[in-house]
Amino acid sequence: MEARTEHPARPAQGTWQGRADPASPPHRTRRRFLTYLVAAPTLAVGTGLALDGVPPAAAEAVVPTLPAAADLVDLGDVLILAGAPTAHLLVLTVGEDGTVTFRLPREEVGQGITTAVAMLVAEELDVPLAKVRVQLDDARPELLFNQFTGSSNSIRSLYDPVRRTAAAARARLVHAAAGRWGLEPGTLRTEDGSVVAPDGRTAPYGSLTAAAASRHLAALTATPKPESAHRLVGTPTSRIDARAMVTGRQRYTLDLDVPGAKPCMVRRPPTLGGTVRSVNNERAVRAMPGVLDTVVVPTGVAVVAETFGQALDAKNALDVTWGPGTVDGLSDDGIRARLRAATSLPPITLPLAEHLDAEFDFAFVSHAPMETNSAVADVRPDRAEIWSALKTPIVAQQTLAKELGLPVDKVTVHVVQGGGSFGRRLFFDAALEAAQVSRASKRPVRLMWSRIDDTRHGRMRPATHHKIRATYGLGQVLGFDHRVAAVETDFRHGLGEILTATAAKLPGGLGNAGFAQTLFHTTVKSPYHFGVTTQRLTEVPLRMPTASWRSVYSANTRGAEEMLIDELAARMGKDPVEFRRTFLRNRAQRAVLDKVAAEGAWGRPMPAGHAQGVGFHEEYKSRTACLVEIDATDPRRPRVTKAVIAADVGRAVNPRGLEAQLLGGLTDAISTTLTAGLHIDKGLPLEGSYSQFHYARQKDTPPDVRIFVMPATGEPGGAGELGVPAAVGAIGNAYARATGTRPRRFPVNFDVDFTPFPR
Repeated sequence: MEARTEHPARPAQGTWQGRADPASPPHRTRRRFLTYLVAAPTLAVGTGLALDGVPPAAAEAVVPTLPAAADLVDLGDVLILAGAPTAHLLVLTVGEDGTVTFRLPREEVGQGITTAVAMLVAEELDVPLAKVRVQLDDARPELLFNQFTGSSNSIRSLYDPVRRTAAAARARLVHAAAGRWGLEPGTLRTEDGSVVAPDGRTAPYGSLTAAAASRHLAALTATPKPESAHRLVGTPTSRIDARAMVTGRQRYTLDLDVPGAKPCMVRRPPTLGGTVRSVNNERAVRAMPGVLDTVVVPTGVAVVAETFGQALDAKNALDVTWGPGTVDGLSDDGIRARLRAATSLPPITLPLAEHLDAEFDFAFVSHAPMETNSAVADVRPDRAEIWSALKTPIVAQQTLAKELGLPVDKVTVHVVQGGGSFGRRLFFDAALEAAQVSRASKRPVRLMWSRIDDTRHGRMRPATHHKIRATYGLGQVLGFDHRVAAVETDFRHGLGEILTATAAKLPGGLGNAGFAQTLFHTTVKSPYHFGVTTQRLTEVPLRMPTASWRSVYSANTRGAEEMLIDELAARMGKDPVEFRRTFLRNRAQRAVLDKVAAEGAWGRPMPAGHAQGVGFHEEYKSRTACLVEIDATDPRRPRVTKAVIAADVGRAVNPRGLEAQLLGGLTDAISTTLTAGLHIDKGLPLEGSYSQFHYARQKDTPPDVRIFVMPATGEPGGAGELGVPAAVGAIGNAYARATGTRPRRFPVNFDVDFTPFPR
């Protein structure tokens, strides 16, 4: 893969206090930053934000404002607004050995946020990246809505607060050195983890921590560096945890050494939502080698044993009489029929214009992270301690406390780095199960879901049905109407509370809509001037274990729209790229499209059965275009052979991390557009492993991928979910051009070519 980041040359390093960046928005030059002391002799600081002329006591009341027009508000804006009152409650420490530790109130699940945050800290403090440690914070209820990881929002929401916190620490260290040397702070600079005097004297940070932590040090004003002075931020950087991951030293939940925690697995029902009526051979199973206990929980029957192998054998040996599930009578055809019936296009109101109607169906999809659901729990009568990969740890803590009948402050929830998520770890199903088993078994347990259970009973992206109508005439698109019907997505992981809390501040009454409607309207937007544009969501309330899946509604909704746009361009006699250029709303959008068209040699001759396809998407204040080439000489085994991607995310903190995100989005799009989905058969997915859920393998990935990160402008936009929708559209369009048939159901090749595991 070739990845290119376009950025100007880095300027020389500046003095400690920094200066206003001429390219920054005016309001940034009006900010001042206050520090508060946490402990000594280690320097620990947090920051409180105030505006010039605003008393410090009023600092916490200062929150950002949203754009006046509803169509300018995205979900990231909503999340930033909700988290603003506690955005200053970040903690950074500088140890006596000069090591800098930052407590991150977000979850790392492979998206590279620990590296990006470490880069921000290292940049602001002028320390080597190797001296920065990023520690995932335990659940902190005082953060309210500011410990939620999702919606491509981590860097957007943390960019300023992290820099302010590090700038506050730097100011204290510089003043401590100035006091030691009897010099003016403004004459000093920082470099390589030290304060440097004009005469060349240096004071390593570690030697200054006690003085810098002094309560007698006056309150300081600290301004983060202007972006024009950045030397590390914006530079492609390898992950700080890469070596640990590839050598097996990275510790995930089940790698933790929790004294006395015994392996645990759960026998689950043969249909989604089924319940236990009776366990018919419990005594015989308890007598099996290594078995310590069996416990009935709301989701099945748990077995605790000395080893996972023994727990697996025992849970498979259980004879359980099951109660009915929530969707026992439903299979794919019935679900699809309900979706199709749930929405319709309105009557044609412009009879003299021409119309293009199309329908699309997308299957259920597993999140399929490498690490299955897992958790460690130690529940005692008066307290509980939980370890798991959690993206909503505050809600997990509150839910666990209620379930266990304990005060919230008696439940400690440790956030552990996760082996993938894609939306799955917004929910804490494993942590709840582990706590229930530990309480009943009266011992610590380490619970692991099997791969089969994770695929069949784990949460999934809902199936959707799309009806789209484009109205056109006289070379213009006069109207665009997209009606989406989706199986209901479960948002009971904290996002609903965030939307409720910010409802009154949202323009256009969006906050008064349902959670799904608010999320849909703050994420799905057409980037084109298409006259009267309507995008509507109708949810079908089926009781299935659903969850947000990478790019939530946009992957399917915008993917389907990008495919219809190719058809519309053909109807109107236009080239697909030039058609998009004509109707895109601004220069920044056209720039990424032009980039992939030029770098991908759009329109070059292709052999029979081969074709190019293009797609565009804008979301979370970022935009991207994707051009792919596909070999569909065998339509049953198509392969994307080349991809060119351009992305404008405003300001990429770590372009290498952004490239990885876009490559991951491309791979998700290849998988779900061509081969990967879940078949629902009488209330249960048939797929039960990676061998059956046909996510793209190495052989399915394009050997030629080029990614271009556009020059930095403004503040960071979102990136984690950005890459999927444009790639879905590009792949669908390339397949249509290569085969001469326009696909309407996805994945395109979706046979049951395996023998399902027993229920």
